[in-house]
Amino acid sequence: MDIQIQSKDIDFRQLIEYSLNSILIIEKEGHILYCNKVCLNLLNVATHEEVLHKSWYRFLHPDFHDVFKERLKRVLEEQEAAELIEQRIIRNDGEFIEIEVMSAPYYLGDEIFAQVIIQDITHRKLAEKLLNEGEKLSAIGQIAAGIAHEVKNPLTTVKGFLQLLKESRPHTYLDIMETELEKAFNTLQNLLQVSKPDLDDEPFVPIDICKELASLLFLFQGRLYNVEIEMDAIDSKRLIIGKRNLLLKALFNLIKNALEAVEDKGKIKIEHYFDEGYIHIKVSDTGVGIPEEQLKQLGNPFFSTKNEGTGLGLTQVFATIREHRGTISVQSIVGKGTTFHIKLPLN
Repeated sequence: MDIQIQSKDIDFRQLIEYSLNSILIIEKEGHILYCNKVCLNLLNVATHEEVLHKSWYRFLHPDFHDVFKERLKRVLEEQEAAELIEQRIIRNDGEFIEIEVMSAPYYLGDEIFAQVIIQDITHRKLAEKLLNEGEKLSAIGQIAAGIAHEVKNPLTTVKGFLQLLKESRPHTYLDIMETELEKAFNTLQNLLQVSKPDLDDEPFVPIDICKELASLLFLFQGRLYNVEIEMDAIDSKRLIIGKRNLLLKALFNLIKNALEAVEDKGKIKIEHYFDEGYIHIKVSDTGVGIPEEQLKQLGNPFFSTKNEGTGLGLTQVFATIREHRGTISVQSIVGKGTTFHIKLPLN
């Protein structure tokens, strides 16, 4: 069917109101004179009354106030369009949202206002971050794997001669040397495993995360005398598809880290629930916490907040979750505790 539409037949207000982008009209002091429905959703407000005649600076992150004032002045006084830039807003619920913004003059009678067009790029920025982190970990993994192979070869020679020496001249010191050498080999083996997790031939199978978490807790029974464990499992019958052994090792490392973070008496809470297509797993402790400047380094090989740690446990956790197309975030307050939040896609 050939349908022809004339310009006079188009309801342009409807086009703007239901546009895929958020659209605002702002006057020179920064007050909002108009916003479309998409913008209401972006700002997480229910009605236009919560936005109209309110200052845009109420929603704009303070870091971008000066930039927006300069761009607004250029649009209104020089009547020039302001180029597309990235900024950040604060929704009504306090959540930060990454956006792209462009502005252009809007003429209404003899007056000039600023038309502001906004696109939510939060998901794109998250994807870029995960991609960059994945590339960084991949590069680090390749370097680490090469170093591990180079170190393992001479250590194997040392181990062979040490065993010959023990047979001819047994000594307590030689036993200690052999024990320490085994620790070095275990560290190298862990490094090789976490640096190349994608080479693991383990098949993807249905996994009952709640059941596996309960089983893992039994492995720590000997260390729970001073730590309270709380398990809050919702949607426990939902299964994910994944590499069972890799995921179990990752969850084991998280629980182990939580226990080690609780220096005296404390509490560990494990949560499991389903939301928006993802299984959420949270492991929280009331331990020593992690300084903010160190949070970004978590997951890097050989970075650890523990005196004798190698950081390989968390490297394995981050690599495994990424291999399963999931995400992991960390929140921590020094002296109060840490929460690791894992999101795994259901399908």
